[in-house]
Amino acid sequence: MIAPSILSADFANLAREAAAVTGAEWLHVDVMDAHFVPNLTLGLPVVKSLLKATDIPLDCHLMIDDPDRWAIGYAEAGAHNVTVHVEAAADPVQLAKNLRAAGSKAGLSIKPGTPLEPYVEVLKHYDTLLVMSVEPGFGGQSFMVEVLDKVRTARRLVDTGHLRLLVEIDGGINSDTIAAAAEAGVDCFVAGSAVYDAEDPGRAVEALRALAAASSPHRG
Repeated sequence: MIAPSILSADFANLAREAAAVTGAEWLHVDVMDAHFVPNLTLGLPVVKSLLKATDIPLDCHLMIDDPDRWAIGYAEAGAHNVTVHVEAAADPVQLAKNLRAAGSKAGLSIKPGTPLEPYVEVLKHYDTLLVMSVEPGFGGQSFMVEVLDKVRTARRLVDTGHLRLLVEIDGGINSDTIAAAAEAGVDCFVAGSAVYDAEDPGRAVEALRALAAASSPHRG
């Protein structure tokens, strides 16, 4: 699965930018509040407008303080997957239940420096694990290969039945890094500049998907 990140798109033409990647499985939307991360992007009003402009399921990544209060609005608006940060959530298990009750899938994200192991039991309540392969807050950073150890651990937990979720990665994914991430066991790849800086974003999505498929281990 490829999830183009509109953080790298033209914010003045988001409907057109979404239409340029109609072959993508998800459209990744980074919500930043200038508190949890230093940058400020967009919020629920823009997400609601984007939902009207595209049929691609929205994958909303909330890099915000107090997601227990704010995340539910994105689920109620119609986002397909709403991801919160374990570092910011007060009660991540209850939040997952509330997101699902509001109509979305629940995603849990961990920063590059956050270990996976303490949250394995929490992840049993989630549909998606988003492993950050850059420090959250800015696009265009370099891929941190060391986070692939967490991907491999998550993949084993999924393959052995301890977890039932989709493993997603976000940060520095491009034609040079996607193969290693796929080999480690990633299911869904967030790609920003690798898609939207390309002359043909739709073709870039197809090329990235082909590279990932060629490197993914055969899993039953």
